This record gives sequence, structure tokens and C-alpha cells, in this order.
Amino acid sequence: MQILQLSFADAGTVALLAYVLGSVPAGIVVTWAMRLPDPRTIGSQNIGTTNVLRTGSRLAAALTLIGDGGKGFLAVLLGSTLAGPGGAWLAGATVFIGHLFPVWLRFRGGKGVATFLGIALAFNFPAGLGACLTWLAVAAAFRFSSLSALVAAVVAPLLITYAEGVEAGLVTAGLAACLWIRHAANIRRLLGRREPRIGKI
Repeated sequence: MQILQLSFADAGTVALLAYVLGSVPAGIVVTWAMRLPDPRTIGSQNIGTTNVLRTGSRLAAALTLIGDGGKGFLAVLLGSTLAGPGGAWLAGATVFIGHLFPVWLRFRGGKGVATFLGIALAFNFPAGLGACLTWLAVAAAFRFSSLSALVAAVVAPLLITYAEGVEAGLVTAGLAACLWIRHAANIRRLLGRREPRIGKI
């Protein structure tokens, strides 16, 4: 595996940079800059796009989506530039971990949907775009952000594996598994028909 072929120095540099980038909480930065309520004090208390939308600002939600997705995309490109394909896969994994467990927020981060999709786009743009379109299609049909994320997380590893091979697919599948775990409460609410729809508290 190409990740295992990285030197200790290269792996350490890529992992550290990607983790720090992933730890930047776009939702909190955006709401602070726009003088909106801290997303940790409203709705689901999550720092991601869907909960930032509950501040009433679509612009803030859009900027959060771009920020969280963009850091995933940028980290993979940075890892690829510094250490080739293995660096890209490692950066994708560690930027995602940084988002889920940011040091600045006492390791209480988001659920990783936008960052996951940004990583998928960087791994292979057409495959990542397919995952994004899957999210949009499910959201349009059912109006559940969590369900959209869960379905997209299943589709993305399949598309990435087809486009880029097993190693990238395994990394993506690992991130998808983490995303599912982070959505455990949402899954219970979906099964109990208690999950709020997009745009609702």
C-alpha cells in the first residue's frame, strides 16, 4: 500500500498539516464573523452546515459548507503535492479526523459530511461529484440531511474504488464508516420517525 511506503518524515508532515487544517471549525468561524448565534447553542448543537442553517442565514450555511468541504479538498491536494498518492490518502484520513476531533474545541467536532464530500472530490472529481449528486437527490426526495449523508457515504467508496482502485476505496470506506458512527443518533431518530427535516429545528 502506498501509504505504508511513505517515509516517517513525510507521513508526519502530511498528517500534522492535514489534522490542523481539518481542526478549523468553519461553522464557528463563519457564525462568529457574521455575528450569528454559536451553532453549539442552537438546534442539534452541531457545528456543521445543517445546524448553521438554523441560525436563519443561508449565506452562513453556504460558507460553512464551502469551508468544511474546501478544507477536505485542499488537504488531499496538499498531501498529494508533498508525498504523492500515499500522501493524498493519508491527508484525507487525517483531515477528516481533525474535523471530527478538533483540538481547538476540546475534540468535539462535527459529523464530517461536507469534509467527507470534499475529500471524495479530491480523490477523484467525477466520483466525488457522483457522491454529491447522490446527497442532493436524496435530500430533494426525502428532505433529511442525515439520510442524504448516509446514502452518499455508501455510494462514495464504491465510486472511488471503481475510479481510483482499492487503496483509495478502502480509505474512503473507513471514513464512511466513521461518518455512519457519528450519525448513530440520527439513525435512531430516522428509524423512530423523529428526525427533523432540512430547514426544521
